[in-house]
Amino acid sequence: MPDEVKAWREQVKIPTYKIGKPDKNPMFLEKRVYQGSSGVVYPHPVIDQVFDEKEDKEYTALYLENSYLKIMILPEIGGRVQMALDKTNGYHFVYYNQVIKPALVGLAGPWISGGIEFNWPQHHRPSTFDPLDWMIQEHEDGSRTVWCAEIERMFHTKGMHGFTLCPDRAYLEVKVQLYNRTSEPQTFLWWANPAVSVHDEYQSVFPPDVHAVMDHGKRDVSTFPIAVGTYYKVNYAPGTDISRYKNIPVPTSYMAYHSDFDFMGDYDHRADAGMLHVANHHVVPGKKQWTWGNGEFGKAWDRQLTDVDGPYIELMCGAYTDNQPDFSWIQPGEEKSFTQIFMPYKKIGPACNANEHIALRLEVKDTLVEFGVYATAPRTVTVVLTRYGQILYEKQVALDPLNVLLDSLTLHPLAKPQEITLSVMEGDSILLEYTPLPDEKPEVPAPAMPARPPEEIESIEELFLNGLHLEQYRHATYNPEPYYLEALRRDPGDCRCNNAMGLLLYRRGKFAEAETYFHKAIKRLTTRNPNPYDGEPYYNLGLALKMQGRFDEAFDAFHKAVWNAAWQGAADFELARLASRKGHYIQAMGYVNHCLQRNGTHHKARHLKIALLRRQGLKDAARSEVMVSLAADPMEYGALWELFLLGGCPADENSVQHTPQLYTSLALDYAHAGLFEEANNLLEKSAFTDPLAAYALGWVLDQAGQKQAAEKIFLRAASLPADYCFPNRLEDVLCLEMAQRVNPRDARAPYYLGNFWYAHRRYIEAIACWECASELDPEFPTVHRNLGLAYFNKRHDAEKALHSLEKAFELNPADARVFMELDQLYKRLNRTPGERLALLKAHADLVEQRDDLSIEYINLLNLLDRPDEAYQHLMRRTFHPWEGGEGKVTEQYVTCLVESARISLMTGDVQTAMDCLRQAQVYPHNLGEGKLYGAQENNVFYYLGCAYELLGELEQAREWFERASTGLSEPASAVFYNDQPPDMIFYQGLALLKLNRADEAQGIFRKLLDYGAAHLNDEVRVDYFAVSLPDFLVFDVDMNERNYLHSRYMQGLGLLGLGDLPAAQAHFDAILARDIHHAGATLHKRMIQAM
Repeated sequence: MPDEVKAWREQVKIPTYKIGKPDKNPMFLEKRVYQGSSGVVYPHPVIDQVFDEKEDKEYTALYLENSYLKIMILPEIGGRVQMALDKTNGYHFVYYNQVIKPALVGLAGPWISGGIEFNWPQHHRPSTFDPLDWMIQEHEDGSRTVWCAEIERMFHTKGMHGFTLCPDRAYLEVKVQLYNRTSEPQTFLWWANPAVSVHDEYQSVFPPDVHAVMDHGKRDVSTFPIAVGTYYKVNYAPGTDISRYKNIPVPTSYMAYHSDFDFMGDYDHRADAGMLHVANHHVVPGKKQWTWGNGEFGKAWDRQLTDVDGPYIELMCGAYTDNQPDFSWIQPGEEKSFTQIFMPYKKIGPACNANEHIALRLEVKDTLVEFGVYATAPRTVTVVLTRYGQILYEKQVALDPLNVLLDSLTLHPLAKPQEITLSVMEGDSILLEYTPLPDEKPEVPAPAMPARPPEEIESIEELFLNGLHLEQYRHATYNPEPYYLEALRRDPGDCRCNNAMGLLLYRRGKFAEAETYFHKAIKRLTTRNPNPYDGEPYYNLGLALKMQGRFDEAFDAFHKAVWNAAWQGAADFELARLASRKGHYIQAMGYVNHCLQRNGTHHKARHLKIALLRRQGLKDAARSEVMVSLAADPMEYGALWELFLLGGCPADENSVQHTPQLYTSLALDYAHAGLFEEANNLLEKSAFTDPLAAYALGWVLDQAGQKQAAEKIFLRAASLPADYCFPNRLEDVLCLEMAQRVNPRDARAPYYLGNFWYAHRRYIEAIACWECASELDPEFPTVHRNLGLAYFNKRHDAEKALHSLEKAFELNPADARVFMELDQLYKRLNRTPGERLALLKAHADLVEQRDDLSIEYINLLNLLDRPDEAYQHLMRRTFHPWEGGEGKVTEQYVTCLVESARISLMTGDVQTAMDCLRQAQVYPHNLGEGKLYGAQENNVFYYLGCAYELLGELEQAREWFERASTGLSEPASAVFYNDQPPDMIFYQGLALLKLNRADEAQGIFRKLLDYGAAHLNDEVRVDYFAVSLPDFLVFDVDMNERNYLHSRYMQGLGLLGLGDLPAAQAHFDAILARDIHHAGATLHKRMIQAM
């Protein structure tokens, strides 16, 4: 009986933990580092609260099922696979999390573990917790596909992934189509992110040619699978198998340096089953493992993310990328498509090779060769084992996903593994084969190096390539602009850097400024040849002219660009739009047809063709083109809308969200082609609720010559609520600038435009717009809040920043986010801990809403020598840290207990001190964090030694002093939560003094003193390869000032250890004069005063 594939929609209830509301304040975070690249979240709102209460919540689940597999997809949570079950053995071949338990891991906040997440255009997917559009599609061969799609809000590209089950196939096929629907080149990466359940008998399976793995940004490297050196600050010498989850104690990423195989996966030795990912390695080269670590730290994150389903790891599979960050380019109108296969396998052990048909294992142990073959579908195959072409074994066998082949034979004693080949044949065709690789291991590659400062780079070409790299990789803290400008300082006519600089300005909405650079690029390109090799500057010039309304000049520029084949498709499309804008539909059809000849998947060109056919009354031809479009892209929004206009409806069940973002995207497509009626009809659907849709409607009406109607719409737009209105399209600049001209009393248009300018790093323009908005409406709190951030970070005007933030909070005293930012500003301005604590107490309801404010409250209590109160406040709350921002609450937990212990020791209450110090070594669950493997606790051990010393138990005291005297002893800067703080080195020295090893102790203290003196005036930059920088979220940090204080602190600790108390206190006083909240200086000054 033939297998039947079922696909259906079902409403399911899943226990779900609650999350907070999205913050109404725009979040710019332009220096935030996230997953090794830019952590900019704008225009998405941020959700920074997750709660511990759960309830059953109903979701739309989409199911696929055949005889072997059952798949559940949740389009409401980023279009992820939630469950993938192998029905033949009841094994969930991806991690099945039975609750929706968000933690603060995502770009915009909530993120859930388990299943398969699809990360694009960056990692993690910005919309990972947002709903996607979906469709269920049936195929003639009996297969079924579930599509999920969206136009993402950050760069306006379209992503779509389709899940297909076929009859009699035990694998899930994922077809991905990524489409650049903008007029500029964009960058992207794609990482499918399957999670798998792990335990001590779990093993990840990378291909046998993977001998080296790289960290994020390729900043570090390790041998694989046996690590022999230090990786993620763990010493794996003399050799540790890091393919085994149980052996990795800390949060760790590793990505294959290179592989010529098409698979990766895992094997659960306890279940005798596993999962494999299969894809063409030329297109999908990325192979990555991530784990929270098999330790207390990792288990705490497991508790944050699930109730009962335990630990997991992620086995990520990257298309057009092999690292994070590692972005590729996608050109205007370009579609990139590829296929990924996810499949269970069983009984044969960890695979040595796999494709969508077969997985096989071959292992040679001395003279015994053992092998196994698994098939994803019923098929009769011939399994052949050869040595130098001589057949050693041949067997015809019927395989299917339930029945595998397991066999073995004895080899000649002189046979080597690399002489043996296992082949699986179907007829004359080789389905799969494998030959063990030679024992020689290639050299481990060198880690990547950071970009040098522009002035240190020798050639203009290298300056261009460095700038382009920073753009392509969306670097968070290095800006490409200085590299281009340095090149142009040396050679003002350089065509590459002029073109790059122009495009950078164009992306920022500065069309006239961009034009001047494109002209310079063209001038150099045509110095010797009026018909240059590269047509891109002509194309970009056309874009800049078009956005300035100079359509005839743009038409000429695009026409010159089509002389170059690389830009014909994109330029022909722009020519078609301009011709259509003039009403020259026949001419426009010529251009659009030529575009489609060059690029048959230019979906916006086909959408325009359909609209032009309909406009000319050729409805049957238009319907035919709709079918062509939907055959290529079943969720092509423009074609679906045209189908509606033509009186039809999709043949397949689907759910498309009718959002202002989608309507505005389609409306602007029509408007650029002069099809203002269609644009108008779409925008009217949202123009009564969405300000940006209303402003766009006003612009469209003005372009259509309906000036009076446009004025009325602009008035309406100005009156709409401003919540969550974060403009991010280049067309928003045109709409908002026009609104200001038409209605100079509009206070919202300059506010929105200021948001756009600031998000696109045009800070002078942003401040001017916000100041205008604040004058027109002084009672609007958010514009004052934005000005506060801008005044401090960009103008370095602390007084104006303070005035603006205080005004913002005065206007909306219920805004906990603004209150947090105001408190942070008070901290930066050195307000005393007592003043800040009083303010936080006065707004206890706001403090209660936010973890960060609660941690500040506890920190202030510790600074004011009230550790018992700090502890009580801390234990009343359950915390939820951001990934990468760990360490803040645990630092306060340890501080309040160690300080309580210190005070108890001073008063002779030794038992209380010992209780506190033992407690400090165990992190309670309410902290939301576990202790990191290798955590330095020298201060705790030192005071325990002191406690036993007071009790007269000298042997016990000695044991604790011995423990306190060991650990990392080389001073360094401390930026990340897992960095060694200098305090721990200081306590090593104190412990050595207690052990009567004064020379060693003095060596420790002098190291601190010398390091501080040597690095006091260093010029410090942010770590080029930083994966996260949680401190850069509100106000810019002066890295040189931080280094200066850190260096003086080291000197103070060194002098304190050497017994020079006045000099030590002088250092601590100097630090506190500049940063009164420096915890180390406060605590150790207190130590001096107690002596």
